[in-house]
Amino acid sequence: MNRRKFIINTGLLTCGANIATGDLFAQENPPATQHADLSDHRIDKVEYVSPKYHYPRLVGRNSKSTHGSRDDGIHGQYHDVQCVKLYTDQGAMGWGRAKKRLKDNELQKTVLGKKVNELIIPEKGIRDDAHRLLDPALHDLAGVILNKPVYKMLGAHGPKATSVYSGMIYFDELDADGKPTSLDKVMKNCQWDYDYGYRKFKVKLGRSKNWYPHDEGLATDIKLIKMIHDEFGDKGVDILVDANDGYSLQDTIDFLKGVEDVPIYWVEEPFHEDLKKSRALKKWMMANGRENTIYCDGEANIDYPLIEKMIIEGTLDMHLTDIANYGFTRWRRLIPFLRKHKAVASPHAWGDMLKTHYISHLSAGLGNVLTIEGVTCISDEIDFGDYKIKDGKLHVSNKPGFGMKLLI
Repeated sequence: MNRRKFIINTGLLTCGANIATGDLFAQENPPATQHADLSDHRIDKVEYVSPKYHYPRLVGRNSKSTHGSRDDGIHGQYHDVQCVKLYTDQGAMGWGRAKKRLKDNELQKTVLGKKVNELIIPEKGIRDDAHRLLDPALHDLAGVILNKPVYKMLGAHGPKATSVYSGMIYFDELDADGKPTSLDKVMKNCQWDYDYGYRKFKVKLGRSKNWYPHDEGLATDIKLIKMIHDEFGDKGVDILVDANDGYSLQDTIDFLKGVEDVPIYWVEEPFHEDLKKSRALKKWMMANGRENTIYCDGEANIDYPLIEKMIIEGTLDMHLTDIANYGFTRWRRLIPFLRKHKAVASPHAWGDMLKTHYISHLSAGLGNVLTIEGVTCISDEIDFGDYKIKDGKLHVSNKPGFGMKLLI
């Protein structure tokens, strides 16, 4: 049974089937007076903050990291994230990630003094003339005002608990100078993630691109996957692999041959999306026992028309562009397109747990999200809410908005 037939037979694509499908960017704007509660609120203040957070461990390198880079490609441990807080004249406040600050004249033109219902339609997302940098904050604000979690604003068509995977298993055997040590360091991190509750591990591949001699790097990738499978396969752990465009087509095939006895849940970004190469890989997978392995792409340097074409023709099974960079509202419009073409979603979330939790609302609201990227974070300045990982699934918060709070 191939992956798309599996998805259909398990009912994932029919979840939320009463949501209308249509053009990828189609949007209807109902009259602005539809939501009286939102029309009672005008935005009268905008504030930016940068709360700090950290990962439970240092996160190392991937195939894109190179020798001689500023920090040798290490993803680090301690970070901050820029957020925007939107206040209304009735005392409500919503907040969310905001990659860039809007200039004062942009705020005056597009945000300040606006009624909330002039900026967002709960059933559709932010309006076309609303600034998309405020997308998460406006969803949070609307949920706070309406006293609804975001997923209920979306219709609550999906599951309240969705499979979640650990997204932070990198080349952690490399020392500070980029020299290989023991793969036991990676295995230790896998054990930590298992103890935390993850039952899916996404493992970074592509050591042959920058950090090892080619053949040794590919052999190390294969060896590690076999080690993880031997240790955790009988414990119900699925293995996902991500080469961050670090493989060639032949590398990808050689890797899959090297782990032929290991079930691989998905193959992500083996090489930069290319129609000819992608078709060849999919054909090989279907002919060599990998018909149940998901082929997914669409994260970095994305050629959206090409991704769309490959999804329509069935070459790609999953779209995984970033939830924040692409936008929460645009993802709301993308889900019906994927469902129409029997493909699924798993938006990229790397960076912080805010994005992980945003995706849980997308899944619970619209369905068709196969699994969520888990980015484990700890913070004294963000209350990440009452989301829980249990039996390998992330349970969405039922509190208003996204159910998270800023403590600064």
